[in-house]
This record gives sequence, C-alpha cells and structure tokens, in this order.
Amino acid sequence: MTAYCGLTCESCMIHLATLEQDQSKQQLMRESIAEQCSTIYGMNLLVIDITDCDGCRANTGRLFSGCSQCKIRQCAIHKDIDSCAFCVDYICERLQEHFLLDPDAQSRLEKMRIS
Repeated sequence: MTAYCGLTCESCMIHLATLEQDQSKQQLMRESIAEQCSTIYGMNLLVIDITDCDGCRANTGRLFSGCSQCKIRQCAIHKDIDSCAFCVDYICERLQEHFLLDPDAQSRLEKMRIS
C-alpha cells in the first residue's frame, strides 16, 4: 500500500491506529498522531480528528481528514493516475515540498518509475 505521493500506508501511524484492536492503545496512538501532525505539519488537530484510514487509494470510505484534503491526492485522482511516479509532471512543486518532509517517499516513487 503506497500512497500516490510515495508514503507507505503500512508504516503510517494513522493506518496502524486504524488496525489497532485495543481501544486504549488506539487512543494513545491517536493522541500521539495529533501531536505529531501539529509539530511536523502545523495541523491543529484534536484526537477526535484522527479518523480511521485505509489509505488514500482505498475505496472503503475510511480516509483520514488530512488525506481527504491532500492536494497531491486530489491531483492524482483528477489525472487518473495510480501514482505520482507515473505523472507527466513528475516532480511537481507539491511533490518537491512533500519530499522535504519525507525523502523516503521520493525513493519509493523513483523505484516505481524504474520498474
């Protein structure tokens, strides 16, 4: 499960919290996520804002609010591409900014482009 932008859903704390069965552990995870979103991305989220998420490419209807508002995701859906790796505009300005926060995402997309 790789997001359009190269993030890995399997290591995403929001996705891992979705999968967590123990409610008390899930609550602690969501508290940590809210704090990290504030610190890293400047998003002012409450724990209640950390919703279940099956990944930005899933069709389950369970999508984190930050992902539902993601401009990269919206662009990829609009262009009807499976990944930004296959976009004719790769690497766009949005991805350049994203890669500053997560350089590993760029590596994942680069590997997809080679394959």
